[in-house]
Amino acid sequence: MIGRKKEIEILSQAYTSNKPEMIAVFGRRRVGKTYLIRSFFEEKMTFELTGLKDATKEQQLRNFTYSLKDSSKGSIVKDTPKDWLEAFHQLKDFIETLDKKERKVIFIDELPWIANGKSDFLTGLSYFWNSYASKHNIVVVICGSATAWMMQKIINDKGGLHNRVTQRIHLQTFTLGETKIFLESQHIYFDYYQLLLLYMTMGGVPHYLEQIKAGKSAIQNINEICFHPQGLLRTEFDNLYKSLFNQPQRYEDVIFALSTSLQGLNRTALIQKSKIKDGGGLTLILQELEQSGFITSYIPFGKKKKDTLYRLTDCYSLFYIKFIKDIPNRETIDWQQVSQTQSWKTWSGYAFENICLLHINQIKKDLGISGVHSNQYSFLLKANEESEGVQIDMLIDRHDNVISLCEVKFYSDELTFSAAMADDIRRKKAIFRQITKTKKQVFCVLITTFGLNSTKHSLGLVDNILTMESLFE
Repeated sequence: MIGRKKEIEILSQAYTSNKPEMIAVFGRRRVGKTYLIRSFFEEKMTFELTGLKDATKEQQLRNFTYSLKDSSKGSIVKDTPKDWLEAFHQLKDFIETLDKKERKVIFIDELPWIANGKSDFLTGLSYFWNSYASKHNIVVVICGSATAWMMQKIINDKGGLHNRVTQRIHLQTFTLGETKIFLESQHIYFDYYQLLLLYMTMGGVPHYLEQIKAGKSAIQNINEICFHPQGLLRTEFDNLYKSLFNQPQRYEDVIFALSTSLQGLNRTALIQKSKIKDGGGLTLILQELEQSGFITSYIPFGKKKKDTLYRLTDCYSLFYIKFIKDIPNRETIDWQQVSQTQSWKTWSGYAFENICLLHINQIKKDLGISGVHSNQYSFLLKANEESEGVQIDMLIDRHDNVISLCEVKFYSDELTFSAAMADDIRRKKAIFRQITKTKKQVFCVLITTFGLNSTKHSLGLVDNILTMESLFE
């Protein structure tokens, strides 16, 4: 299995702990949650139930009956239970027929689909755990793509499941390094630049990466996966938010609003752009989008919590809205041509910045500061009568009394500083020092694809140079 070392360690510890365990596994759609659980437990699974999308309670209960019959290999044949309390009684009866010394694994997948609406599923589950599973040699694994729902209804539950989860796994998308290893396991080999192009398009979502074909360039793969009428990512956006949220349009409205600003929006600007009224509803939407990994909130350097900016950081959503969304259903475009336009070049620079933000741990490692606590910020100063405007997309405020100002540049070759580019970096550094009055050492860090071609303009200007290879650590 590629990556997932920490997750496998958690599962292993839970399985061998010799005590009852309830493991909650959550993460966005297509990230590989079910694959992780099935691969780890394999033949150890005692009972598995997968929820049905948009099914009635009666259909979910019939599905439970079929699953119980499959797990018992036909030895347990019960009438469809009238409610979930009866269903879990039937599950308990089945477990009682098994070897008491053997560790039992109960896997309930897509739990939010089963427990949505007025279902009494959580009542049945809490009964099963509190009155039976918690006293026996049982591991209960509950899994769902609706991360915010799992956090609210399971992790932070105040009722029968309060504090019952013993282990939690928030499964993330692959990093660039894991993406490289994953594709190589499929006998697909790309250099770092090609991998960056693919990651800008689809991020590190395993199911998306499975669509990539060997022997074709990144541009060819993007063309087929994203722009062919039958390509998976041509229509994936329509299902992505619907599968996670009860009122997906409100969430999509926020996503579309955030896509209009590459640097992010504060709450006031977001309300204006999204047309969603201020209040608790918006707060919950933002929390759930962030918990699900679509957006990131951060406080600009020197600002307060009320100045929090929200930024769309999901690679696929960013790419879809910019390049796919407005293509008529049965039409396609030539991505080879679009990728040469100024629109793409400008957007790819931002996408590279976004990827750097997502790989801050890798950047810190290559800077030799993995063990140094830090906070990551942006810095934005609007021009006024007293000062020029300046924008710094990423700075690392370190606890070793240093601030790293990061200049991020995406190029298809070595970067060569012009006199104007060099002057701009000096200006940013000077204004930052002047406005913040920081006493910390300020280092300039250049993060670019193929490194820097040293000239008289770059001499003594940059303290650290990282190439895209650093992001694959």
